Amino acid sequence: MKGTEAFRVIVPLLGDRPVVHANGYICRESFQVQDREANFYMIGSMGLASSIGLGVALGRPDRQVVVFDGDGNVLMAMGTLAMIAAAQPKNLVHVVFDNQVYESTGSQRSLSGEIPLDEVARSVGYRHTERVANEEELAAAFQRMLAEPGPSFLLVKVEPGFDPATGRVTHSPEEIRDRFMRALK
Repeated sequence: MKGTEAFRVIVPLLGDRPVVHANGYICRESFQVQDREANFYMIGSMGLASSIGLGVALGRPDRQVVVFDGDGNVLMAMGTLAMIAAAQPKNLVHVVFDNQVYESTGSQRSLSGEIPLDEVARSVGYRHTERVANEEELAAAFQRMLAEPGPSFLLVKVEPGFDPATGRVTHSPEEIRDRFMRALK
């Protein structure tokens, strides 16, 4: 399964939940599948989507918050996994798309082939962790994560293969911020 295929499965299940996206192709693929006011697209700041998602979840405990992250982003800021586990936000679902490469910068190999990120999340204290590798498993696993108190961690194994014809997020950072803040009210 490619990343875009995974987004086509997950995005229709989001409802009005706010979603913080990691930078790079994760933003671009999700944006192409469905742009939503409740999407916060990281244009830069690699590794910080989970920190921002944690802040949103703590600030709005009445809203379920989803983070769309990448393996390279998680590896860059692994301490955030421990912060999330320590804070135990019941309203946080952390979805990591793992293609085992830094695809946005030339497909250099990441360490996620040797470091099972779902096991790391489990070991630091996420309440629920799962790993899926195909579309058939993905919808059910994501729905289980949405139904259970978190923090939850869903590792989605995807193949490298971003389509370079996929456009960029067309909103300015200010527009992204303002739209997201409106969606949180």
